[in-house]
Amino acid sequence: MDKLIKNGILVTESRTFQADIHISGEQIQEVAPGLSIPGVEVVDASGMLVMPGGVDAHVHLNLPMFGTVSSDDHYTGHRAAAFGGTTTCLDFIPQENETLAEDIDAWHQRADSLAAVDYGFHMNITRFDEKIAAEMAKLPERDGISSIKVFTAYNHRLRLDDGGIFKAMRVARDAGILTMLHAEGGDVIEVLVDEAIRSGKVSPLDHALSRPAWGAVEAVLRASALAAQAEAPLYIVHMNAAGEVDQLQYAREQGLSVMGETCPQYLLFTSDKLAEEDGAGWVCSPPLRGKKDNERLWQGVQSGVIQVIGTDHCPFFLNGTQQIQYEGKGVAIPGKELGNGDFTRIPNGLPGIEDRLPILWTHGVGAGRITPNQFVALNATNPARIFGLYPKKGTLQPGADADIAIWDTTRAVRYGVKKAHMRTDYNLYEGWTLHGMPVKVFLRGKLIVDDGKWFGQAGGGHYQFRTAGNPIL
Repeated sequence: MDKLIKNGILVTESRTFQADIHISGEQIQEVAPGLSIPGVEVVDASGMLVMPGGVDAHVHLNLPMFGTVSSDDHYTGHRAAAFGGTTTCLDFIPQENETLAEDIDAWHQRADSLAAVDYGFHMNITRFDEKIAAEMAKLPERDGISSIKVFTAYNHRLRLDDGGIFKAMRVARDAGILTMLHAEGGDVIEVLVDEAIRSGKVSPLDHALSRPAWGAVEAVLRASALAAQAEAPLYIVHMNAAGEVDQLQYAREQGLSVMGETCPQYLLFTSDKLAEEDGAGWVCSPPLRGKKDNERLWQGVQSGVIQVIGTDHCPFFLNGTQQIQYEGKGVAIPGKELGNGDFTRIPNGLPGIEDRLPILWTHGVGAGRITPNQFVALNATNPARIFGLYPKKGTLQPGADADIAIWDTTRAVRYGVKKAHMRTDYNLYEGWTLHGMPVKVFLRGKLIVDDGKWFGQAGGGHYQFRTAGNPIL
């Protein structure tokens, strides 16, 4: 049955206005004030804001690491995303097999039957040769994958040397593929980790100290220079240091096609968390930094130097020896406790796929740091445009998928692990009071979240065949 969302205030990346939305099938049919259509289901959004469903361009679901696996799979993670107002997620395929096609097939086998919101993949390139180059060029047309990720860290595991990154960038450029970069100083990290182990400095805080911000700053500048020489676009993931914003701004001022993303944890927390009793729960790579970094990142978000806020959602149990209840079943997955007494064994990653939008509404919009329109741009429209999903996703216009979140901005919620729906045993925002939450979430016109109740299903998400050659924002 067609639906009509009436009486709400629509918020897009550029406008805030009162209008109704006619949904026909899976798409938005019409957006206009005062719509009256007989025989349709009416959803009353009086007093509410109506926004496009969020697009999280950076998640890691069911990812093997350090003898365990990230605790959210493509059902539990997508379900949590939906409760937070996100309706499309992009995660990363590890390069593990002889061919990229085998890797992609393996990831579809992991994801397709479980996906509960719409989804797509980026392809990690951690080994590069002529055969990989030939396969890369076919990714958009064959697999609908229009982005790759390379690393300047994780020596002997994930890192390509500069020549390999440069070559991959040129192949990507010619195929209309965006290169994404994990920016850290791999060589220095290897030295500092070795020294830390030999000197017995193996606490969670020592993890952060072994990954200095200067390495990330230098890597952003170096990768920007490689992109300039390759004449290729570049997207810096999970920016965490003030100097990274400075280097990104410099690159953009020189006319380079370079963009950036940050995450809520880098805007709101510092490395002081790693010194607390539950410090292992805050271990991620790159690590949390300092207050000056928080502020410079906010400046980058506010000014448009940074275009996207993702999550880098990669959750693990804080104590995987104890069960939690998830949808009525006991679940325990080895997690952060694996690194007790040795930070090199702590699975790297934090939960956040559900938290992103409510947290940023409260501490971004509510705190006056960003406008509601910037909120939509950073969390939905910009990632949709950059990653080849627009205008199907990230917008409220006729012809778009009816991915819609209706927000009650008057609702106050005491947030934490018991309120959230991620499959883990802790939450970064435990005890925080949030003001404003999505109360109804539609995926292609189907109501999947209704005032705290779940109506989605495993397999209900559709794989997104993304376009190549997308705009540089």
